[in-house]
Amino acid sequence: QVQLVESGGGLVQAGGSLTLSCIASGITFSSYTMAWYRQGPGKQRDLVARVTSSGITNYADFVKGRFTISRDNAKNTVDLQMNSVNPEDTGNYYCNAAKPGISNWGRGTQVTVSS
Repeated sequence: QVQLVESGGGLVQAGGSLTLSCIASGITFSSYTMAWYRQGPGKQRDLVARVTSSGITNYADFVKGRFTISRDNAKNTVDLQMNSVNPEDTGNYYCNAAKPGISNWGRGTQVTVSS
C-alpha cells in the first residue's frame, strides 16, 4: 500500500521560513519523480517544485529563488525548504510521487503565512 505522509506545516510570519517533509512507503522511492504541489483557498492545485529520479529539479516561477526541494533516497523522504514566505504562499501543500501512468498523493499539510 502506497503512503505519502506530509509534515512540517503550520503558521509562519511573512518573511520567515518553514521546512515541509514527506515520507513515502510502499513504493520504490528512488524510481519516482517526487513533487510538492499547493492549493490555496479557492484556487486550483499548482505544482510548486519537483525532483526527478536522477535529481533534476524544477520550480514554479512564483517560488524560484525562495524554495528548495531535496530528496533522500536512503530515507524515502522529500523536503521542501521554504524561505522568504509571503501570504500568497498560504495553502495546503501536497506531496506527489509519480512515474508514467502512476500518480500518488499525500493528504497534505497546511501552511498559513501571516502578514
